[in-house]
Amino acid sequence: MISRYKTENMEKYMDIIKEIAETHPHKVVLSNGKGEYKKIIFARKVLKGRNAYQLEKYTQTQVFHENIEEGRLAEHIAMHFPAEFKQMNAFSLTTDYDVKAGKKGNLAVSRRQAENKTILVGGNNRKKKYILDEGMDIPAFRELGIFTKEGKVVSSMYDKFRQINRFIEMVDDVLKTYKGDEINIIDFGCGKSYLTFFLYYYIVEIRHMTAHITGLDLKEQVIKNCNKLAEKCGYTDLKFKIGDINGYRTDRKVDMVVTLHACDTATDYALYNAICWNTTYILSVPCCQHELNKQIRSEELSALTKYGIIKERTAALMTDAIRGCMLEYCGYKTDLLEFIDIEHSPKNILIRRAVKKPVSEEKRERAKAEAERLCRTFGIHQTLMQLVLTEERSHS
Repeated sequence: MISRYKTENMEKYMDIIKEIAETHPHKVVLSNGKGEYKKIIFARKVLKGRNAYQLEKYTQTQVFHENIEEGRLAEHIAMHFPAEFKQMNAFSLTTDYDVKAGKKGNLAVSRRQAENKTILVGGNNRKKKYILDEGMDIPAFRELGIFTKEGKVVSSMYDKFRQINRFIEMVDDVLKTYKGDEINIIDFGCGKSYLTFFLYYYIVEIRHMTAHITGLDLKEQVIKNCNKLAEKCGYTDLKFKIGDINGYRTDRKVDMVVTLHACDTATDYALYNAICWNTTYILSVPCCQHELNKQIRSEELSALTKYGIIKERTAALMTDAIRGCMLEYCGYKTDLLEFIDIEHSPKNILIRRAVKKPVSEEKRERAKAEAERLCRTFGIHQTLMQLVLTEERSHS
């Protein structure tokens, strides 16, 4: 697997892999995969009374699990990094690592002191009280593999549990301004629909409102499974459809659009649909912004584009900045917020639009000019911006 890398380069990779393994990390994430697996997560557990690591190997459509002895962590990381994956993030009690494999065997390593935290290996840090918490009798959570039959969070699902609860907290905050007792929501790119089921339960069972929620995704089998589960749980107004975000149409008034890690430009089409529908609430956590990373260039600011990892992060931040500007240009009061601690997800920006308020022409034009200036500076074209401006020109 690793024979195509020069010996001296592999020594560098093995040095950092061994260094990470010696810190006994509670979590290692391999991402930016080029082969069969798109992501692999190593999570430290106590299995049969012994420390071990549980591997979650993600393909495009499935997740495979494997358990290994603690002492074989470095060996198993080296099986996949850097041959199959170009990004590695590791988290321990003392140090957090960000490692990126570049071209020609180049290696970029960032180390930072870990935040003060309590890690319960094989268990969960349950000090925080969540809106949807352990002990609640929620059949859908058990069926989705988030809760055990005793109502405890499955340890390997704890990061997902935190993410979804954080999203629900954001929804709870914006719904404080909502006056109706019925709400229509679309979840674009719903995937396995953890968020969609959480959201439905929260609105119907916690807020005691009527919710009509539609989850949209391209994967036929996933949609079939989600509809079966919704029917099994008696969630009559929770529906799932096969469809592309780009060009999706509905006759129903849409009060809220949500996306959680919709890939690349899928977020742009979701935001554009929300704009066209004059949606009251938008909550979007983007994912893998590849579009600008392929285009970005600047002679004057070459320091931001010459290093792969800096270029990647710059492109991601610019993508969300332009999205924010375009929402403001369309008259939306927009916030870009930290979604969740980067340890639990590197995709930690949430785009939120809570209420559409009158925005002065001056502020709208300023937002548009800021986005255009950014695009000129780096020689880029951004999908949401192109959609908005093309639509505007068609009506002028």
